[in-house]
Amino acid sequence: MKTAKSRGPVDTDTIAAVLKRVFAENARDHIKGYVLVVFCLLIVAGSTAFTAWIMDSIINEAFVNRRADLAFMICGAIFMAFFLRGLASYFQSVALSKIGNNIVARYQKRLYSHLMTLSVGYLSESRSAHLAAQVSQNIGGIRDVMNLTVTSVARDLLTFIALIGVMIVKDPFLSIIIVFIVPPLVLGLRYISKRLRETTREAIILGSRVLGSMQETLQGIAIVKAFTMEKPLEERVFATIDASERRSNRIARLSERTAPLTETIAGIAVSSVLAYAAYRAIYDNVPPGAFFAFVTALLLAYDPARRLARLQVSLERAVVNARMIYEILDMEPVQREKPNAVPLKIEDATVELRNVVFSYKDSGPILKGVSFVAEGGKTTALVGPSGAGKSTIINLVPRFYDPTGGEILIDGQNIADVTTRSVRLNLAYVSQQPYLFEGTIRDNIRYGRPEATDAEIEEAARLAFAHDFILAQPLGYDTQVGENGMTLSGGQRQRLSIARALVRNAPILLLDEATSALDTESEAVVQKALDTAMSGRTVIVIAHRLSTVVKADKIVVMNEGQVVEEGTHETLARQEDGLYARLNNLQATGVRGL
Repeated sequence: MKTAKSRGPVDTDTIAAVLKRVFAENARDHIKGYVLVVFCLLIVAGSTAFTAWIMDSIINEAFVNRRADLAFMICGAIFMAFFLRGLASYFQSVALSKIGNNIVARYQKRLYSHLMTLSVGYLSESRSAHLAAQVSQNIGGIRDVMNLTVTSVARDLLTFIALIGVMIVKDPFLSIIIVFIVPPLVLGLRYISKRLRETTREAIILGSRVLGSMQETLQGIAIVKAFTMEKPLEERVFATIDASERRSNRIARLSERTAPLTETIAGIAVSSVLAYAAYRAIYDNVPPGAFFAFVTALLLAYDPARRLARLQVSLERAVVNARMIYEILDMEPVQREKPNAVPLKIEDATVELRNVVFSYKDSGPILKGVSFVAEGGKTTALVGPSGAGKSTIINLVPRFYDPTGGEILIDGQNIADVTTRSVRLNLAYVSQQPYLFEGTIRDNIRYGRPEATDAEIEEAARLAFAHDFILAQPLGYDTQVGENGMTLSGGQRQRLSIARALVRNAPILLLDEATSALDTESEAVVQKALDTAMSGRTVIVIAHRLSTVVKADKIVVMNEGQVVEEGTHETLARQEDGLYARLNNLQATGVRGL
């Protein structure tokens, strides 16, 4: 089963395609900022060219003609040129940084929002730590593409063209020599860029794996230490780090090959110019002013020429980052709502499965024609051996996944025909492993219903038997819970999860073995909270304890993806050859089987 797919029509295979898309998405929103940047860079280019141009006058008038009055005026003009260039450089740097920071922030928000639309299946397959690391590494690629392009065109290219103009005016013949040097440089850089592209992508992927592995290790440090996994994990992470280091070294070798290439060609150009100029000064007695202006322009043109020469190499790296971000943004959720989807209308909140078939991606069938009805306002318990398909049903009702066959209906409405949001707004969910988010206890309960008042939050906590232990915390409801609630016990985290479900006040409650990971004392308290939460709601509960199963209005017994028995505890327990009776007997003798 596919969980996400790429938007095929979007072309990001070439630098030109990525540039076009990046500018289409960002240029219009920052047009004023880019106008300011380009204006400042024009000043930088003009002042740089002016500095080279004026060298002719300063040399001839000051050192040949000995005109002191003109010399001071020219020196003042040079000072003003440098002053203006400094101011323009400052303003363009600040403006470009603000634009770049805004672009990064916008894409971070866009990526976060987009990831929230993707299916649970896709996010489960894409290891979260690696995905987060990849996003953090690549998010700057969009900004770098914009900045490199704008600065290269508006500053480096214009400066280079202006200085070439000065060189042509001052000495056309020497300028022709420089022109013949450019093609070999371009060809060499194109060769380096092609080899750099794939290596950069591999390095980014390996880098994200390194960060992801470190994050996973820190999150599971208790398990790592308990099972003495330090050495195997260290060897695995070190191997990834070594591979990443090798790729990074290769990128460095490829990228820095531009330095000897450009320096060699620049050396040929400068030495040729100096040899020709020296010949003309010695044998033809030509005044040195034009020559100094030409050499100044040539030397000043070296930096923008070098940056332009490296532009394709730099763009390759930035474009690889940008392209990997677009690969995520272009993933479309398969669970797309129908164009005519309408909000779910709740009456008595009856949930019905009709011949539901489901398979996870690259797996055999998990559910094989499951049918049952969870009646409104009553509790339906799902029991059966591990792997029977119970948790899959819990995942299908909120549309974390879509069935590959059959229908799931709520009050006679197929959930595939109504808006997903309206389905989930009418559900509350308590998982086997409660998850708490960064923030306070109050914040975590309020996630159930953001508009809930403090009084409603505290009432939900009381009903979940959490109020007393919350008040015992250092700051009560305003106590920070730590990463995933690690400052709290398992029973306390579960009771906060139940309080979050209660404050939602939804008509349908899904419980996925909410007490299976707790000790006996914590389970007893949590079970009281669950009894409160279940009252008056349609409940589908995966149960392994008799306390929940005995009280259920209906028990659906599953085995190997099929419903094999239905009934109450009393009727099923009397069927001596039934699966439920066997599991019940196993639990009665101390073996958990439900």
